[in-house]
Amino acid sequence: MPVNLLDFDAAGLAAYVESIGEKSFRARQLLRWIHQRGADRFETMSDLAKSLRAKLQDSAAISAPAVVRDTESADGTRKWLLDVGAGNAIETVYIPEDDRGTLCVSTQAGCAVNCRFCSTGKQGFSRNLRTAEIIGQLWWAEHLLRRERTNPLEDDRVISNVVLMGMGEPLQNYEPVLGALRLMLDDNAYGLSRRRVTLSTAGMVPQMDRLAQDCPVALAVSLHAPNDHLRDELVPLNRKYPLRELLGACRRYLRHAPRDFITFEYVMLDGINDADAHARELVALVQDVSCKFNLIPFNPFPGSGLRSSSPERMRVFAQILSDAAIVTTVRKTRGEDIDAACGQLAGEVRDRTRVRERARSLPPLVVAR
Repeated sequence: MPVNLLDFDAAGLAAYVESIGEKSFRARQLLRWIHQRGADRFETMSDLAKSLRAKLQDSAAISAPAVVRDTESADGTRKWLLDVGAGNAIETVYIPEDDRGTLCVSTQAGCAVNCRFCSTGKQGFSRNLRTAEIIGQLWWAEHLLRRERTNPLEDDRVISNVVLMGMGEPLQNYEPVLGALRLMLDDNAYGLSRRRVTLSTAGMVPQMDRLAQDCPVALAVSLHAPNDHLRDELVPLNRKYPLRELLGACRRYLRHAPRDFITFEYVMLDGINDADAHARELVALVQDVSCKFNLIPFNPFPGSGLRSSSPERMRVFAQILSDAAIVTTVRKTRGEDIDAACGQLAGEVRDRTRVRERARSLPPLVVAR
């Protein structure tokens, strides 16, 4: 089997190049060809010696997941369904805005965290993605969108921000995600700022500490509840890493973070976690953590049994946080008509965790105001 060069960050590619008898500096040239120019054929790499191109042709490949379906929303959001083999497909979403282009990438085929409000978790879990399958989403989207531009001479990057908020819990797939992050930040690849790459986690505390040392990027924490009792129900991972441990990890991460705050994501569920009392609990919970809140309207999916909080309830909830000097925004829903909004990504997953069977035994969520 050929070696897929999308699996290598700079250090890995240098080691591979040396293993086939070439100088390590060739890795920088390869990175630029692959990631900056979008090359997928070695014969086009004109500044490489013919002998090296021949070696690469025999032993290597540049292969991203194949596109199964390309869907565009009325608001310009675009979603790709990508085949990752063995009956699994993942979803990647591009969100264009006036001042940025954001790509939401997946890190697993499915998700084992199984948050109650997330469509991805209800599909179950099949496997972790390789680095090539993670960075391949950015590689494909960036160069496809460049080719589609009306001005073919324009070579500025299309994707200015990447969020690891698609299918999966990134920190449960640590090493491949780390390799992809390093490529996103590498000046010979995508050259993104650490402030423009955001990793979202449900609270994998040991891996948060590792990431702070290995590759600190902007961090978003899926909080969704102000106390352990409720968060245990909404985010089952809380039973392993409760709020006290999670908030401690957030404080430690801030010592290394590229931004001076953690973003707390909070999906707004009608009658579940949206009462004034919950907002006041949140204020007390995060009082010594530099943070901002991103309130997310719940995006429905079949069988969830949940509803989004009303716009007025979200406004009041946000005001309580704002009055406590916590920067608070309400996320604008994008791509809902193509199931590309937050919490709606599902793809196609050959579930190995029997999550659908276990879900039938869960009681409905009812929390008194």
